[in-house]
Amino acid sequence: QVQFVESGGGSVQFGESLTVSCTSSGSTLRYWSVGWFRRAPGKEREGVACISAGDGSITYADSVKGRFTISRDNAKNTVDLQMNSLKVEDTGRYYCAIVAAGMCVIPEWYDYWGPGIQVTVSS
Repeated sequence: QVQFVESGGGSVQFGESLTVSCTSSGSTLRYWSVGWFRRAPGKEREGVACISAGDGSITYADSVKGRFTISRDNAKNTVDLQMNSLKVEDTGRYYCAIVAAGMCVIPEWYDYWGPGIQVTVSS
């Protein structure tokens, strides 16, 4: 059974930085395409970033381009989301999801989801 968990969330001020990580204890993440998603209170789930297992291609939501960076640390078996210049509207619960595919896919096709971790940005 694939198990993984998000870590690194917390509360920060507007303009600060935070890194959230997706870590697996039972699977090697570099063989999976990994997506980061978030859900803010009262809003729909939003795809934030994704890194594919195939060619390592990366996609970002327009709302985070230039501020967020997704990357793999294969030595640590993590996929990290570095978030800079955080805004209040970045507040939400952040989820890591993985799919046994060589490319990023729509949310409904992801195989496993982590429990999520809260990120709160205050003004």
